[in-house]
Amino acid sequence: MARTVTPLSDSKCEAAKPDAKDYPLFDGRGLYLLVKSNGTKVWRFKFIRPDGRAGLATFGRYPALALKAARDRRGEALELLAHGKDPIEHAKKVKLDVVNSRANTFKAVALEWHAACSRKWSIGHAATVLRRLESHLFPTLGATPIAELKARDLLVPLKAAEKRDTLETANRLRQYQDGILRYAVQHGHMESNPARDLVGATATGKTRQRPALPFDCLPELLQRINSYSGRPVTCLAMKILQLLFVRSSELRFSRWSEFDLKRGLWMIPGEREPIEGVKYAHRGAKMGTPHLVPLSRQAMVALTQLHQLTGHLELLFPGDHYHWKPMSENTVNKALSLMGYDTKTEICAHGFRAMACSALTESGLWEEGAVERQMSHQERNKVRGAYTHLAEHLQQRRLMMQWWADYLDANRQQHITPYDFAHPGAPGDNVVSIMRG
Repeated sequence: MARTVTPLSDSKCEAAKPDAKDYPLFDGRGLYLLVKSNGTKVWRFKFIRPDGRAGLATFGRYPALALKAARDRRGEALELLAHGKDPIEHAKKVKLDVVNSRANTFKAVALEWHAACSRKWSIGHAATVLRRLESHLFPTLGATPIAELKARDLLVPLKAAEKRDTLETANRLRQYQDGILRYAVQHGHMESNPARDLVGATATGKTRQRPALPFDCLPELLQRINSYSGRPVTCLAMKILQLLFVRSSELRFSRWSEFDLKRGLWMIPGEREPIEGVKYAHRGAKMGTPHLVPLSRQAMVALTQLHQLTGHLELLFPGDHYHWKPMSENTVNKALSLMGYDTKTEICAHGFRAMACSALTESGLWEEGAVERQMSHQERNKVRGAYTHLAEHLQQRRLMMQWWADYLDANRQQHITPYDFAHPGAPGDNVVSIMRG
């Protein structure tokens, strides 16, 4: 018959005196107060582990851990046992989780995420992301254990960016947070990703369209470019940019080694050799995959003229002061301003792309896929992006680039719409006759 145990009281615990040997004061259901010979009193809990072995847990010292608190700990242990869990192993896990939580701060996990992602990012993009993390997220969130973060915590730096009216930055930061916390979930640092709840939490700015002239203003633009009396290299940069409608950085950082003038092709690499002291000079084609640009007859003429000026150098468009540095990113826009154009509302360097894309589409001659490929609007699909994109629709793109150059020539005297130039009443001396042949 089991022995009846009279539960302890606070007064009995307090009055217990040390003896020559340690002795227990039982409270029942495995809990007892061990009174040691040195006067120390410790709460112990005796139990049977789920695997049948004897278990003995220490809860803490009395009176720091009072009788009621010790009974609460016993109740928690019995509940764990009822669910087949070992209280000692559970306590170890909780302690380890606390240690890991303190070590796995937002900053620590963010740097792990950044290192993992940097293997597929360009050097420049990786540096930009790290700079944004250090400037915007680490000061607010860096020291916080990532498992403790709530959506309201993540919102603080986003709202700060929104308040500064840097809405694009706020959106980028939210994307970084989502990636970092998703990484944390995947690696067992937290159970769920609260950043998913932040979609739409900050304002979004209106998409700013780059200014581009209407087609009926083309004759005047072409004449102003042709009459421009500035630096010859700048004038040729504007002509080549208009003929090839590549991105400004793709042109500014171009090297003569990328051109095959015999075959009439320009291969823009995915990434270029960096130039010391020149920001973003490593940039190549968009999204880091090579891009082919067929060269029209007019582009070849302009490049031949440029080669006479800079062919002995590495860069097509060196700066005014240092031949090993490219021309400024504002060079073309400044030239357009000197010609009398407002580069914020009328035409800018990027606007040549918009004009070319509109003309090619409105002509009705070209497949949408061919236009998209020549505009270097890529899918974020590694297989397609790395290989198929390079030469897809190449023959049609050769004809397309020649048609665009011919269209510009046709507009030097008077305006003609892309559609009318593509569908003349009689066969003309342009690429349309080749298409129809």
